[in-house]
Amino acid sequence: MNDHLLHVEDLYVRFKTYAGLVYAVNGMTFDVRRGEMFGLVGESGCGKSVTGLAILRMVPHPGEIVRGSIRFRGQDLLRKSEAEMRKIRGGRIAMIFQDPSASLNPVFTVGDQVTRVIQQHIATSKSEACQRALDMFAAVGLPDPSRIFRTYPHELSGGMQQRVMIAMALSSGAELLIADEPTTALDVTIQAQILALLTELKGRQGVSVLLITHNLGVVAETCDRVGVAYAGGIVETGKTDDVLYRMKHPYTQGLLAALPRPAQRGQALQSIEGSVPDGLHLPPGCAFSPRCSEARKNCRAQKPPMVSAGSEEHEVACHLYT
Repeated sequence: MNDHLLHVEDLYVRFKTYAGLVYAVNGMTFDVRRGEMFGLVGESGCGKSVTGLAILRMVPHPGEIVRGSIRFRGQDLLRKSEAEMRKIRGGRIAMIFQDPSASLNPVFTVGDQVTRVIQQHIATSKSEACQRALDMFAAVGLPDPSRIFRTYPHELSGGMQQRVMIAMALSSGAELLIADEPTTALDVTIQAQILALLTELKGRQGVSVLLITHNLGVVAETCDRVGVAYAGGIVETGKTDDVLYRMKHPYTQGLLAALPRPAQRGQALQSIEGSVPDGLHLPPGCAFSPRCSEARKNCRAQKPPMVSAGSEEHEVACHLYT
């Protein structure tokens, strides 16, 4: 039985600029299964956040989805009407961002905002929606939900604002939560609490989580599977332990080698030579080939297919393994 809740396949997103067409997402393919946390990891500019927005058909102008498919529960979201997508956004699929203060309306209480979202997606009375909001505030660990319900966003800390956003995201029974760098704006202690909350909700409510992040440590602690993104596509994917401890792709190896380690104190950090190609001038063949010490002639001419990396579910897009 297919347990894929979300399946993104061969997705391309481009932006029209004065300089030309910039491809922010360049053949992105991955899936999120029911009841799992999937980590989409990569450095800034690799297309992670644009992919998250594309899933909800929220790519900002002048961006456009060129081709590919985004299947949620077997149905292609790219074929849905805008009216159908409005029911899915915040209902079946919800998204939280790295800066919760920018996502909450400063002139309404947080209780009023969550109640409005519930009533938009669920046929219920205002009193029932208020009670559901209070229950969700309690579920995400907010102290004294009745007091929080009456507060304005600026009266809450960043961590509490993010808990409100998670409560709002799940209040209408969302099956998939897209979390785009949800802890970047928070201090380390609160980061750990929010990540623990997402893991707990995944187990308790069965919600699937697409965690978009640049932090490999976060992925190692929380994700069941991971996809490593580079220049708009996935270069390696599989179970988290396989990708982080038995990595195959030269880019993944370079990322992990660049992490600081206590045992290497006083030593220079390793780095990956060169820079990420811009979406305006993507190299032919493997996008990583200009920076790869293992690159061969065919790496610069042909885009590598995704192939098995030896263990179950572990795959890599690299000519070294074809």
